[in-house]
Amino acid sequence: MFALALFDDLALEARVAARGLAEYMRGGALRLGVTGLSRAGKTVFITSLVHNLTRGGRLPVFRVQAEGRLLSASLDPQPDDHVARFAYEEHLAALTGGAEGAAARHWPSSTTEESELRLTLEFERRDGWRAGPSKLHIDIFDYPGEWLLDLPLLTKSYAQWSRETMEASAAAARAPLAADWRGFLTTLDPAAPALEDNARKSAALFTSYLRAARDERYALSTLPPGRFLLPGAYKDSPLLAFSPLPIPEGAEIVEGSLAAMMERRYESYKSRVVKPFFVDHFSRLDRQIVLVDVLSALNSGPTAVRDLETALAGVLPAFRVGSSSLLSRVFRPRIDKILFAATKADHLHHASHDRLEAILRTLVARAIARTETLGGAIDVVALAGARATREASVKQGRETLDAIVGAPMAGERVNGEVFDGDAEVAIFPGELPADPRAVFRGDGLAAADADADYRFVKFRPPVAKLDESGLAAPLPHIRMDRALQFLVGDKLK
Repeated sequence: MFALALFDDLALEARVAARGLAEYMRGGALRLGVTGLSRAGKTVFITSLVHNLTRGGRLPVFRVQAEGRLLSASLDPQPDDHVARFAYEEHLAALTGGAEGAAARHWPSSTTEESELRLTLEFERRDGWRAGPSKLHIDIFDYPGEWLLDLPLLTKSYAQWSRETMEASAAAARAPLAADWRGFLTTLDPAAPALEDNARKSAALFTSYLRAARDERYALSTLPPGRFLLPGAYKDSPLLAFSPLPIPEGAEIVEGSLAAMMERRYESYKSRVVKPFFVDHFSRLDRQIVLVDVLSALNSGPTAVRDLETALAGVLPAFRVGSSSLLSRVFRPRIDKILFAATKADHLHHASHDRLEAILRTLVARAIARTETLGGAIDVVALAGARATREASVKQGRETLDAIVGAPMAGERVNGEVFDGDAEVAIFPGELPADPRAVFRGDGLAAADADADYRFVKFRPPVAKLDESGLAAPLPHIRMDRALQFLVGDKLK
């Protein structure tokens, strides 16, 4: 198992133990990790979560609010001064248009580094010896999904990672995207003397392949290393100047060779990038939500769906799900709840929301079955952080069809018409298959009109309603309350 193999590194275990003890002694906060795979909308999710709580949004399944026990929700200074603050106000202004008005609204840019925000809930406990006013700090830790995909590297040698990555790149969906990189590898001898130019060119072509795989047309789950796509401060560093090489199983890596240089940089990447992230951030999480853009995978076909399933299976063991206790917090990373969320549910009629949820549950089922769980909880939900559409019934001949209505982004083409970003259009999203296993056979969205090109439509954010004070009313959403109840509801009884 991932976690057991990882903690064969006694030095790493000691660092995590020290971190865990410090966190336990400090107490008083729940640390919630938020990440997303393939542009799943984590920035929108966090912004909507905070906005709905601080502005009194409608959250009927969130029991503490439904029972009238939520007294207030506010933002406080975060505990980690070395982590960037999540730009909540900036992202909210982007979604609503801010001072410029609704015409300026747009989806916020994705974050490329970790960030943090502390949300404090004041509430009334219901009963028992703790009944009365209480407070819960929720430290929301936002990090790129690419970094989550890096964690399995900690248990893999360079040769093993090379073989697995080469094998994946030869699959039918990836081979055309990897052709230039794989072609260049045929000109290299792993046992030849190390040349910097060869290493850098190989790394650049490998990065181009990863970037192409993540493109919306293919919607393939990105392979590690994640920093190749989000380099940050490591741009142009030798830490990112390596790539897989064709190394046969059991072959010896010759000292001073190209393979030896690649191996050294791979190990440096693990020790200087992946391990610090694990110790300083990932191992401290109490709860985790993983946002997944299932619809993009469905639109791209069964290969992308299977690729997504493989990615989820690879990262889930890293969480080591289990019930939280003093010993677990001090001596092991222990996330006691994980929620997998299929986003963009507003692109479907509500009749298909449960089907979208069932598809994601099928995608993670095999991974959950193989994961070491020690009393923790894993759940699945379909949601939308900011609902960009509304539902309507449209007459077509004698039929009444379920439709969604929204404003496509400027330049979007729907049924041959190019939209300006203001006009709305009614779209018939079709139905997801009743049998979630059908998506592995290629039965994705069952379009109402085979000639329509609406499946990739990008909608603008919803027009924000203003309250009596002129402030934006809580962002409309789908099932955010259910996500909140699962993630933190048990701490607010």
